[in-house]
Amino acid sequence: MRTYIGRQQAISAADFAELALGTPVELWLGVEGETDEERAAREDAARDILADNPHFPDDLVRIAAQVIEENPDLFDVVPLVRPARRRTARKGAAA
Repeated sequence: MRTYIGRQQAISAADFAELALGTPVELWLGVEGETDEERAAREDAARDILADNPHFPDDLVRIAAQVIEENPDLFDVVPLVRPARRRTARKGAAA
């Protein structure tokens, strides 16, 4: 089954997010290894978009909730935080 948003095919969760946002996800999340100058330019662009559309965050939350509700299979739940390791007493240490 293929899913389209407008005339664009959405294959992954990232595709849905980008099509819903109308901007690349990296604009909002950044990319690994970006320089301070790249981050500043990205944040300036994001601020401009938010200034032009003050309802954008509310719209985004609504759209994201709708996409998740309609396509739960696209979102494999992966913990964002690894569970803490259980510490074990070292050999010879007092318990």
